[in-house]
Amino acid sequence: MFIKDIKMRKIWLFPLLFLCYHTGHTQYTELINSKRPGFSDSPFSVGTNVLQFEGGFFYKNQNNEKDHIKSFGSDLMVRYGKFFKRLEMNLNVRYQHDDVTFKDTSFSMAGSHLSQLNLGVKFLVYTPTYTDKSKEIRSWKKRHSFDWKRLIPAVAVYAGGNFPVTKNYVGGYYGKFIKDSWSPKFAIYTQNNLSKKLVFIANLVADKLFTEERENSYILTATYSFNEKWSVFAEHQGFFKKNIPNDYQYGGGLAYLFNRNLQVDLAARTINDRDGTTFSVNTGLSWRLDRHKDDYIIVDAYGNKTKPRKKSNFFSRLFSKKDPKQRKVKRVKAGKKKIKKLKPKKTKAQKQMEKETKRKAKEEKKRAKEEKKRAKKERKNQKRNYEPPTNDQG
Repeated sequence: MFIKDIKMRKIWLFPLLFLCYHTGHTQYTELINSKRPGFSDSPFSVGTNVLQFEGGFFYKNQNNEKDHIKSFGSDLMVRYGKFFKRLEMNLNVRYQHDDVTFKDTSFSMAGSHLSQLNLGVKFLVYTPTYTDKSKEIRSWKKRHSFDWKRLIPAVAVYAGGNFPVTKNYVGGYYGKFIKDSWSPKFAIYTQNNLSKKLVFIANLVADKLFTEERENSYILTATYSFNEKWSVFAEHQGFFKKNIPNDYQYGGGLAYLFNRNLQVDLAARTINDRDGTTFSVNTGLSWRLDRHKDDYIIVDAYGNKTKPRKKSNFFSRLFSKKDPKQRKVKRVKAGKKKIKKLKPKKTKAQKQMEKETKRKAKEEKKRAKEEKKRAKKERKNQKRNYEPPTNDQG
């Protein structure tokens, strides 16, 4: 039989991170949103200009009817957000060592190899909006009632490919390691935020299509956050393969958030099928390089949206025409620093009102000047024609 090639898919352990705190339905969060240590995949991306590494070590003990397999190794997932807020590119790599012992004979074999290497993209198709009940102050019942919109999931699609450089052990009386061939992989990811602490994730995956090793699987995951630091999860996964008994996996684990960019985790899993049982344990960490910048809108003093000025080079400034809508910039000295103060763009009505005010002020100033001039002239004439009084004596 085939060795059960566990796909180290991770779960998003902090549902509070699904909330957005700035303009648009961006996927970026202030805290790292790792998918470890589960196998399910969230529909949300890491955010633009964020490079995230999620890796760890695993040990697996598989006891089948004809052979006993012990495996250990490491896996790494690289996630990167670019171009769109809803888009994520990711790379999955796993390297492992297998020790195989056959029960009917004393023969044994071992091998180290790449067991997984695939590259793909994930795109968020739909994300629901929920009612903010914290603003409900009139009714306690409405404030604490369940929001039925939370049953509508966020949905993402995935498309990728498996590279033909990996090996997997094929068991039986003549067990051997064989190379995998190139094959596509498609998936649908959904997520329901049932509350601020409880999240449900479902995955439907079609892997290794158009090959003899084609497999279909589903993953169901429930995650609960005690607080911002600690979270736990429970997970169920089912595999359906051609000419191989179906197997069903059950797992659980926990994660701890050290800081906004670092998380550690621990998980265990058991697999039951017709040929035997398997137990595995894995631990690891997630770390991100955060270069994300929030989108913002520039407005003037009146709240109107303004267009950002494009940076120009020497030749464009030399040959291009002056922008008629370009606003003047006034430089104001503040100590040793120079602060650029943008004059707000005025409307037509404001310009007309300002023009009328200036005209009235000018007329008032002219009238006052003429009045002052007239009074001065009168005083001068009065002084010139002044005759002192005479005393006539009889």
